Amino acid sequence: MEALLNTIVPVAFIVLTGYLVGKRIDFDLQTLSKLSIYVLVPVLIFDAMLRAKLTGASVIGITLAFFLASAALYFLALALGKWLRLDRGSSKTLIASATFPNSGNMGLSLTFFALGQPGLDRAIVFFIASSVLMFGLGPAFLRGGGFVQSLWFTLKLPLFWALAGGLLVRGLGIPLPLGLGEGVHLLGQACIPVMLLTLGIQIARSKPEWGQFELQASSLRLLAAPLLAGLAGWVLGLERLDIQVLVLQSAMPIAVNAFLMAGEFGGDGVRAARAVVASSVLSFLTIPVVLLLIGVG
Repeated sequence: MEALLNTIVPVAFIVLTGYLVGKRIDFDLQTLSKLSIYVLVPVLIFDAMLRAKLTGASVIGITLAFFLASAALYFLALALGKWLRLDRGSSKTLIASATFPNSGNMGLSLTFFALGQPGLDRAIVFFIASSVLMFGLGPAFLRGGGFVQSLWFTLKLPLFWALAGGLLVRGLGIPLPLGLGEGVHLLGQACIPVMLLTLGIQIARSKPEWGQFELQASSLRLLAAPLLAGLAGWVLGLERLDIQVLVLQSAMPIAVNAFLMAGEFGGDGVRAARAVVASSVLSFLTIPVVLLLIGVG
């Protein structure tokens, strides 16, 4: 519980700060979102690709399990959206909420507290896989259109090239000169606070309503996702620690990026913001249970 509080309380503090500021100052949310999507998130992803200490044995298994579970979540959310008779924007937001976990700032730190450095190494593999899904395929999915049009749109985004560039620089062992790496790292660290502040501002402008949509999105993210991830890991015959990391990372609440990308590329930004908050609050109840189920604590 201490690890959970040490992770969520700082996040809640930043969101609350954004909420209080948003009640008093009329910020341009579109500008803040564009700053995050086109500058800060790409730098964060590039920096993460450079610094990740990847483990060779578990990379393929964790990646395959993640995409298998994500595919199952996609079809589950799609079916639920049709059953609830959601409009197109809300249906896309529900799918993004279900498949975009907060595996970075929250997931990595919580996994480290729970499973130590070996767990963190594997959690980074999960984070990279989720980044590929979120930043490589997410914008094209939310924006809609044909396959070629969506692919071309994705290829024009700095998110995709930051991911590819970071892996390439790391793979070739190219050093960044003149302390540039530290500058990249410093700028990347600004990403999470700005995103959380933006979320708080958005919440300040939204009615504090948790309806069926928010609870359904939270249930998909907090309950269905870890169950499907554990099942995928078991089917692939992964070792115990790999499955523990898969389940714990999949049990994270909805990523702040789901709210940002829904507002930027197509979707219901207001509902996404409420779903992010709802899942984050409810994770206080679900994550301790998940930790017990995977043998931690």
